[in-house]
This record gives sequence, structure tokens and C-alpha cells, in this order.
Amino acid sequence: MALNLELLKLLACPKCHGELALLPGRDGLFCAACAVVYPVREDIPVMLEEEAAPLDKWKGSRPE
Repeated sequence: MALNLELLKLLACPKCHGELALLPGRDGLFCAACAVVYPVREDIPVMLEEEAAPLDKWKGSRPE
């Protein structure tokens, strides 16, 4: 099952309600306003603030 790009357009950052951008590796959703990445695991976005990682610590589907 692949990520549904149309549904991704409806998602917003749970912290600031800003727009999210899918990372090139399709393993995370980036919020520019908060500078964090929400992981995508098994094609499911994990939209929990405690799962978000700062962009500088992001290494694939799991933070450092």
C-alpha cells in the first residue's frame, strides 16, 4: 500500500497546524514552521508531537 498523496494534502502539523511537505525519501513529513519531521512508517504518517524529530536529527524513518 502506497501513501495516498491526495490525503496527505489534508494533513497539517499537529503542533502549529501548518503545511507539511513529504520528504524525498517518502519516509517523513516536514513542517517548515516547526522545523520538525513526522515519521512515515509502513506508509502511515505518525502524527504525534512526541514522535516528531528536529530536521537536523532526522535520519530516515527513525530519529537519531
